[in-house]
Amino acid sequence: MSTRVSDFSLRLRDLGLGARVGLTGVVLAFTIGLGASAMHLVDHHQNRDEQPGVSLEDLEGAYHGVETTAPLVSALERGHPETLQQNERQLLLKWLKSGRIVEDYDNFDLGDSAPEGLLRASCLECHSRNATKGDGIGAKVPLEYFEDVKKLAFSKSVAPVPMRVLVASTHAHALALGAMSAVIGLLLLATRWPSALRNGLFALAGLGLVADLLGWWIARDFVAFVPVIVAAGATYALSTALSLALIFLELWLPPRR
Repeated sequence: MSTRVSDFSLRLRDLGLGARVGLTGVVLAFTIGLGASAMHLVDHHQNRDEQPGVSLEDLEGAYHGVETTAPLVSALERGHPETLQQNERQLLLKWLKSGRIVEDYDNFDLGDSAPEGLLRASCLECHSRNATKGDGIGAKVPLEYFEDVKKLAFSKSVAPVPMRVLVASTHAHALALGAMSAVIGLLLLATRWPSALRNGLFALAGLGLVADLLGWWIARDFVAFVPVIVAAGATYALSTALSLALIFLELWLPPRR
């Protein structure tokens, strides 16, 4: 008679005290590693778009590469502010696309065409910190000083990770996480919890892991796969964390009679 893998006769709670203590250490080590991986993910990917925190644009830059248009360019090209004269709009756009954003911001030789003067005359009515117009936009997006302006003036080109780095990362993650997931899954199958829960979490972890790894490569050519990476990674992390919690409970709850 064949025996289904999910129907282990062994239960972790039936092991001796020493074995349960040892397995608890393994479970806690895996949990620490999972938390450290999340911290590394944030630290590794954040600020690719020069903004704090990890955004979808950060991930798109890492796995596919992105070209981002400066917010000031986008605003001017869509006709904001409406009161700006067309020749002044073109002067500002020419400056923002010139490669001399720093040098020409307050260039004395440009006279009335200097970007600082144009921005001050056309934008500070709403975009100063103490502005009474603009529904408070000045406090959120001030343009009073160059330190404010430069945050919005530069278009960015974010290159994906080099191919050699992608290969090395895939090699390390596939082998290490694959082995860890197999151990966690087998331990989970040796718990008291309902078969559907045990098998379901094991399946989610395996599918999430392989989808995440494949997504790294597919997203290199198709940026639409970056959200798949996010979803797959979240699925893997959550199912693994829940599996570890259930294993820990199995080790220390009273034996089921």
